[in-house]
Amino acid sequence: MNQPVQQPGGPALFIGDDTAYVALVRPELDPADPDIREAAAAAGVTPEEFVGPGTIWALMSEDASGEGDGFELPGLRDIEADEFAGQLAAGLAGGEAFTLEAGSVLRLDARPADGDSWAVTAEVTPPEGHDGQGPQSLDLGRLVSAALLTDLEEFRSSLA
Repeated sequence: MNQPVQQPGGPALFIGDDTAYVALVRPELDPADPDIREAAAAAGVTPEEFVGPGTIWALMSEDASGEGDGFELPGLRDIEADEFAGQLAAGLAGGEAFTLEAGSVLRLDARPADGDSWAVTAEVTPPEGHDGQGPQSLDLGRLVSAALLTDLEEFRSSLA
């Protein structure tokens, strides 16, 4: 089951099931949100300064035990996120096992499973200098091809 990560605004691509996932997100925070306004005041900046331009992508992950991490991908642009989604869709359409890399931080290994589903594992490697946990290997479960392709299409449309 693929369901979007609940993020304030912005495009999000969720790959996984209800026990383990990776998510590529570009949150767009609302400076009018009371929590944002409070955090900005505590930081001594305007809400608009606190929120920033909303162009920073992040990769989030969580394994079946609930252990997770997230980190910013400051060099990632929308076009590169779109290309990643397009390559993932092409791999799924090809019907054969494939590996897809997103720089040095994410590798997906996908192989056909039962019926119209894929067994997907992800290797997440935080960038150097990241203070969170280290590399993670995640079994993302069996993902239904049609649902994942729909999610990819919606994600790519959200970037346009």
